[in-house]
Amino acid sequence: MIQIIRADKQQTLRLIARREQEAPNVEAPVAEILKQVRTGGDAVLLNLEERFDGVRLDGLSVTREEIEDAWNSVGEAFQKVLTDSAANISAFHRKQVRNNFIITGENGAVLGQRITPIERAGIYVPGGTAAYPSSVLMNALPAKIAGVKEIIMVTPPGKDGKIAPAILAAAKVAGVDRVFKIGGAQAVAALAFGTESVPKVDKIVGPGNLYVATAKRQVYGIVGIDMIAGPSEILVIADDTANPRFVAADLLSQAEHDRMASAILVCTSELLAKTVAEEIEQQLPSLIRQEIARESIDRNGRIFVMDSLEDAVEICNAIAPEHLELAVDDPFGLMTRVTNAGSIFLGKHVPEALGDYYAGPNHTLPTSGTARFSSPLSVDDFIKKSSFLYYTKEALAEAKDTVAAFAEKEGLTAHARSMTIRFEK
Repeated sequence: MIQIIRADKQQTLRLIARREQEAPNVEAPVAEILKQVRTGGDAVLLNLEERFDGVRLDGLSVTREEIEDAWNSVGEAFQKVLTDSAANISAFHRKQVRNNFIITGENGAVLGQRITPIERAGIYVPGGTAAYPSSVLMNALPAKIAGVKEIIMVTPPGKDGKIAPAILAAAKVAGVDRVFKIGGAQAVAALAFGTESVPKVDKIVGPGNLYVATAKRQVYGIVGIDMIAGPSEILVIADDTANPRFVAADLLSQAEHDRMASAILVCTSELLAKTVAEEIEQQLPSLIRQEIARESIDRNGRIFVMDSLEDAVEICNAIAPEHLELAVDDPFGLMTRVTNAGSIFLGKHVPEALGDYYAGPNHTLPTSGTARFSSPLSVDDFIKKSSFLYYTKEALAEAKDTVAAFAEKEGLTAHARSMTIRFEK
């Protein structure tokens, strides 16, 4: 059963202080996989797919015919689900598009910033025993809106050597250019280094298991990455007017993700805390993934009873959750005090699942406290910003002495001379 903790703010802050979680060390085996793929290309990828995913493939590429067959097989109802969700996600992310700017001075100086998309993006989508078409939309659509010329998707096949139709249907809706049947660290390696079939990309985005996360960390610098995603997490702040059935359902919606997921409620009512705990026990047996959700709740689930909503927000800012629900009477007022959260769900009728699939904001979010300094996946992840400057001789003359003095103060006389030499007779 989920643990209920009644403590003052300082005690609670000490309790929620994150400790380094013991995790298997896979750095060496991942490095070996990267090395093998870098030197062996497609042949190594096929061998690794057979070894790790248990499937013998004739080739790595998904054909256009396979994508069309998948689209037709999911049926009109799910086609509409995908297109409606894609429309909302696209509308939200179009608002993120940045513009170039120019600043001109009276002396002829011209300064500015130029936005250009990355050339090629690689998207990792978890697959195999599970299918997450929502991840396809959330990762590919911002890239498309940013103007990325080519989007390459990798996802592990099932034991039959096929990709789940829902994933391929989402790829069609999102405008993915090419899809490959590869998973794990070897897929990250293929995107980072390129092979005979898989083109090298400029940036890799998308969540994955420990091997995928470790591979992304190791190839960073060769290519860009979005973030290192940890286990999913939700924090709900609730006052005594919140519906305990709704709160319990929302906590379980994250607990069913995986055994390491965390579901936390911070509330101001001991009665609500007790009732939510009872509701979790009542709802758990009906879940298909109840075994996973049970372990997550027992291991990482917590209910903290605080004296005030102000204290609850301070606890939230210390945790910096991936998902934050404000199940209170004045969610907009409370939101102004929140400084650290990946995505904020306002009110009692905004379950986290709404953001996962449909509403529009991105569901690829910072985890493990990284919302203190990072942001959800966005159009910005697929662009580069270049600054530019132009000075006339007259404008340079005005700056010459200041720049030279600055350079000499740092002991960089060649810098200083590059300014003054232009004005020597």
